[in-house]
Amino acid sequence: MSKSYSKFYFYFFLIAAVLWMAFIFLKSAESYQQQSLRPLLESKLSGVQLMNLFPHWEFSYDHQKISWQDPIGAIEFFIRKAGHVSEYTILALLWSIALLAKPVKVVMALLTSSIISLVYAASDEWHQTFVKGRTGHGIDVAVDAIGILLAVLLVLVVLWIITRIKRRRIS
Repeated sequence: MSKSYSKFYFYFFLIAAVLWMAFIFLKSAESYQQQSLRPLLESKLSGVQLMNLFPHWEFSYDHQKISWQDPIGAIEFFIRKAGHVSEYTILALLWSIALLAKPVKVVMALLTSSIISLVYAASDEWHQTFVKGRTGHGIDVAVDAIGILLAVLLVLVVLWIITRIKRRRIS
């Protein structure tokens, strides 16, 4: 990759990462009522006998009961946690791609992108403690870390595939 392309990719993905961080910040500044999926889920799933279809699971998540007896609440819970994982997968990917455009070792780029993303996840949960109708949960940082780990694994798999393709072309 030429130096000008590398510089372009670095700045492009750096700006994309910062914009994505701003998006996360703005979404976490919304109250729970503004983000609630319950009305939409209830309108789409009304009349469906979810309690009969839903596995009889029940567990506690940060002192909140998630139960098959409230299937709409359980579905919303899993959608929200999937949102955490996906938004931090995207953030870590953007940072990883930006840093990999620089002449740094892959391990350093992935470690740096992971640290930036994890610190941002923690600061975002802290930010939520100041938003009316929201609470910050330390366990959500662990959920965000799953997304960060997925991004690192994805980058490693893609780099491994690229290396394998290059080796086949040489031989």
